[in-house]
Amino acid sequence: MPLIKNIAFFGHSDIKPKDKLYHQVFEVAKLLAQRGYVIVNGGGSGVMNAATQGAESVGGDTISITFYPQNAPGFEGRYPKNITDKEIKTGNYIERMFALLEHGDLYIIFKGGTGTLSEFATAWCLARLYYGCHKPFILYGDFWYKIISVLRENLFIRKEDEKVFKIINNFKEVLQAIREIEKEYSHSWKRLLADNKEKAFMLGYKGPEFI
Repeated sequence: MPLIKNIAFFGHSDIKPKDKLYHQVFEVAKLLAQRGYVIVNGGGSGVMNAATQGAESVGGDTISITFYPQNAPGFEGRYPKNITDKEIKTGNYIERMFALLEHGDLYIIFKGGTGTLSEFATAWCLARLYYGCHKPFILYGDFWYKIISVLRENLFIRKEDEKVFKIINNFKEVLQAIREIEKEYSHSWKRLLADNKEKAFMLGYKGPEFI
């Protein structure tokens, strides 16, 4: 069984099919689906829909993790045109975010707003907590260099904190980034976290006998 199978996409819900970012997300998802990866997203519009459409264009497998808001007017909810092979419904935004983080083995984070910011921060925090058997992520776009630089200069960022992600700026770079991540992981299974309640946020966890 491959170490990385499901790849979760995060990013802005307001981008349109004519936008450059939409096209980039579409191409990334298409490329990954062609290689057999399952594309996971939040079932909304924008980046999420682009990910689904890219995967579906080549017959790839898709999963959406959704939340149908009743009292959250600032949340986009499920996009009717974002039709995936499987839908997992959650009760609120927080449940949805953690379900996305649970079902993805690796995350690709595109430009977004405050929602994407919360997902990025949580993914980074979890990678720090479970460093060594964490779920890695890819930041798409060279603007991330400036963001990481500002965070490094103004917050307490450890050296190992920057080992859990890679930054790319072209959809053609994504496969190489994943190969590098998998190569790094072949030598990194050293930490044992026995509490099974935490396994959802550990890459490839199969129980204590596996580690």
